Amino acid sequence: MKKRLLSVLLIGAMALSLVACGGNNSSSSSSSDGNEAAAGDEKKVESNGKKVGVAMPTQSSERWIKDGDNMKKQLEALGYEVDLQYAEDDIPTQQSQLETMIAQGVNCLVVAAIDSGALVNVLDQAKQANIPVIAYDRLLMDTDAVSYYASFDNEGVGRKIGEYIETKADLANASEPQTIEFFMGSPDDNNAVLLHKGVMSVLQKYLDDGKLVCKSGRTSFEDTCILRWSQETAQQNCENYLTGFYADEDLDIACSAFDGFAYGIKAALEGAGYTADNWPLITGQDAEVMAVKNIVEGKQTQTIFKDTGLLAEKCVTMVQAVLEGSEPEINDTETYDNNKLVVPSYLCEPVSLDKDNYKELVIDSGYYTEDDINSAN
Repeated sequence: MKKRLLSVLLIGAMALSLVACGGNNSSSSSSSDGNEAAAGDEKKVESNGKKVGVAMPTQSSERWIKDGDNMKKQLEALGYEVDLQYAEDDIPTQQSQLETMIAQGVNCLVVAAIDSGALVNVLDQAKQANIPVIAYDRLLMDTDAVSYYASFDNEGVGRKIGEYIETKADLANASEPQTIEFFMGSPDDNNAVLLHKGVMSVLQKYLDDGKLVCKSGRTSFEDTCILRWSQETAQQNCENYLTGFYADEDLDIACSAFDGFAYGIKAALEGAGYTADNWPLITGQDAEVMAVKNIVEGKQTQTIFKDTGLLAEKCVTMVQAVLEGSEPEINDTETYDNNKLVVPSYLCEPVSLDKDNYKELVIDSGYYTEDDINSAN
């Protein structure tokens, strides 16, 4: 037993050394366009004979790149071969990537879905092939093929956004109404539904008593959701709101569910002539480096920091457990009903980030450097 443990530790140490010294590594063991790695690439970590397929939605958002990189490094450090694929928000591409992984005989699948409803058939193929499936960050809906779910507390993310607005705008003591518009996530993402629920659990009472006024009247999830988390759509929506409802009155609060939305809102506000004197409170999610820069510069007020390294770590422990026949760490067995089963989950805790605490959260921790923030564009 001691020899076996020593062997595992040596493999892990070798893997960590290779990751640290690997230089300009590709973001995936097989790139999404199928190109092979250049001849001069570093040698891969010695495999323990097991392969994990990791399907990520897109590289257009910084957070998914960090998620994929963290997942790949941690799995390879344990000796697994990793096939990391990005589908660039194209559903047929993600379906095809998963089918290929299944055909190649991966031992486990980690899936961050673009549209989980479109993956039911391919996930059934995985089940038939006895390949365990772990949902990553986005719950896989309408399937009994999913074994576990690793994510952040998505309703908690919404509550933190709502609580930040409540506190920052001093809604409990406000004597004058403040205007607000909502920019919520994609309708095919269960996380977005839960986030909106969390936001409204805090803010609905202020809409009801008139302390918050949404002049567009668009407050329901159906009216405020933005397909595929599109920055361009968020910008267009904001431009329409400003033109149609705020020609003679300022928008005070933009309740945004995503940093990408905040960028679009910022562009719309600048186009409408807003300045520091009447700049609204703008929320976000993911603590992208550009969002942190905007917060420092006063162009965004808040974001939700979700440590992707921690989330990847929790998901990796799930992968390791299912491949070694043990039980992974779980802290929620009630919340995430995907219409077929309640999926056992591990939920990481999100943290609200603004100008007052960004250094503590993302600089002192080493998540970003000051140079990363200053050079973001």
